[in-house]
Amino acid sequence: MTMDLDALALVAKKMVARGKGLLAADESAGTIKKRFDAINVESTEDTRRDYREMMFRTDCMKDRISGVILYDETIRQNAKDGTPLVKLIEQAGSIPGIKVDKGVKPLPFCGDETITEGLDGLGERLAEYYKLGARFAKWRAVIDIVPGSLGASQVPSYTAVRTNSHALARYAALCQENNIVPIVEPEILMDGAHDIDTCFAVTQWVLKTVFEDLYYQRVKLEGMVLKPNMAIAGKKSPKQAGVQEVAEKTVKLLKECVPPAVAGIAFLSGGQSDVEATAHLDAMNKLGPLPWPLTFSYGRALQAAPQKAWSGKVENVAAGQKAFAHRAKMNGLASTGEWSAAQEKAV
Repeated sequence: MTMDLDALALVAKKMVARGKGLLAADESAGTIKKRFDAINVESTEDTRRDYREMMFRTDCMKDRISGVILYDETIRQNAKDGTPLVKLIEQAGSIPGIKVDKGVKPLPFCGDETITEGLDGLGERLAEYYKLGARFAKWRAVIDIVPGSLGASQVPSYTAVRTNSHALARYAALCQENNIVPIVEPEILMDGAHDIDTCFAVTQWVLKTVFEDLYYQRVKLEGMVLKPNMAIAGKKSPKQAGVQEVAEKTVKLLKECVPPAVAGIAFLSGGQSDVEATAHLDAMNKLGPLPWPLTFSYGRALQAAPQKAWSGKVENVAAGQKAFAHRAKMNGLASTGEWSAAQEKAV
């Protein structure tokens, strides 16, 4: 297959269209089981299908969701009436995407650090996913911060940063070779006790390394979307940064590290609460104009409310769709800097 850069750039541009963002519905079987356990719903192929079908049939898909990241199971599933779920997404005017990494595994000689696997056979899998309707893909690299980071025995280690960065770049090149837009996702976890400045420094290091590797792998920046974490303090940090500080430091970080040629930036929520993720995105967009669109690629921050409202019951589908539509609208407004806390109550 010959790469069509114009087609890639067009898809990437649509993924970050004004007022819209991405729904990350690519939870692995293990992850969605944990989410379903929390709402007392058995995780089966049918319940997973029913839940996702509920979201894909919500009217807000047309106005607020530019694309949906799917799991391998989901991209092959049909709705209850026999319509492929991919077709439901396309009918809503959204773009189907696919998670292609195989998850994280221990990185040899690096303690608890991990490497994301899945490069073997990826070209062939991408070709199949393209035939199934996917026009973009996602690969998540995971970088952890622990006490002592950036010191002599630092975590993240040079080894973890370089190996994960190289894998991300190789994945991105394979995607573009198969006319699939890569979402490049280097996630700095916010699970630790680090402050915002440590997150800033580690994220800066990782992003600069990633873009160096993307260059060496000849990835076309206008045909990719970056999915980074925000500059934010760890959950266990005694010093939590305010919304404005998160916004200002994240924008500063991006301006220092991300070339203007990148099609757009779609943030991960990374364990933030629904409203926190929305407020941070809105505050960043209020600092514009910026070199690239800033939008969302949220999983839990879009789905926690509809999951709870739905709770696996057919009679709750309308309530689940209402909750999903509200979160999609709030984040859509945030992606243009037009959100306010008062709008959260206008459900």
